[in-house]
Amino acid sequence: MIKNEKQYEYSQECARKFEYSIKTLDQDEALKKKDPDGWQLSRDVKQSHLMALQAEITEYERLINCDKSQPIQIKVESLNKLPDALIQARIAAKMSQGELADLLGIEQQRVQQYEDTDYQCASFVEILEVSTALGVEFETAVMQVDFEEIEAVKQTVAKWRKKKALSD
Repeated sequence: MIKNEKQYEYSQECARKFEYSIKTLDQDEALKKKDPDGWQLSRDVKQSHLMALQAEITEYERLINCDKSQPIQIKVESLNKLPDALIQARIAAKMSQGELADLLGIEQQRVQQYEDTDYQCASFVEILEVSTALGVEFETAVMQVDFEEIEAVKQTVAKWRKKKALSD
């Protein structure tokens, strides 16, 4: 995810390099004939990276160019993706980390730490405060409880505890 202008510019540069690399590869008829599978694999990998970069660039441009007179929707695939959505909301609000920090009454370095660690260092209350400051509201939130996943976690924990007990 592109989080700032510097990363945006770097991503654009990388995308140009991938485009050039793909163009060069497409013109390499000798390699196509000598190793068609290797050529195709190389091209597919580069194309995949290019597409991922282009998607990130497009999303960043959507955020920085959004009309602030209208709410913007940011899709959150899972609770694990909430930190990305908070960063995207800050970007769409055209708010710097310093401005957000000022609104929250904290140091700018704390907001930078939140974003650098994808909010792993933030408490739930701090995340709620950031959400409120950014005007983030959930339109619809549906949670699915996966009982098979719960059982898998229980088994993993039991194995880990047993292994730990044996090593102590």
